[in-house]
Amino acid sequence: MLELSKYHGSVPLKSGDIAARQSIPVRFLEVILNELKASGLVQAKRGVQGGFLLTCRPDEITVGRVIRLVDGPFDPVRCMNDSSKSPTCPLRENCSLIELWAQAKAAVEAVYDGTTFKDLVDREQALHRSLASNYCI
Repeated sequence: MLELSKYHGSVPLKSGDIAARQSIPVRFLEVILNELKASGLVQAKRGVQGGFLLTCRPDEITVGRVIRLVDGPFDPVRCMNDSSKSPTCPLRENCSLIELWAQAKAAVEAVYDGTTFKDLVDREQALHRSLASNYCI
């Protein structure tokens, strides 16, 4: 999503190019791209000039939305998810850790849900500018 966000409004990106830029295996990326395509966040264009594109602007897509789509809820432990297929923990009612886990979950969600892919693109550009301004011969 980060690579697609960097090139939003430009040409479609091929999965091999995205994988190389992000140092991830192509097959792993293709699985993720298929999930993103099924969700409607990504569009695939066929042909020689084809590849993948975002279906909306990077400032409309949060990191949290994408992580939930690919990985599921941000539950730090399985018993946090009441809708899980596993039986509810018998210690849940008297668990001294559940409040801590709930706070950790809320903090993680706030960071991810408060960060868009445009934010990440902007941060990366700022890092590149900072590195370039520190360069001396």
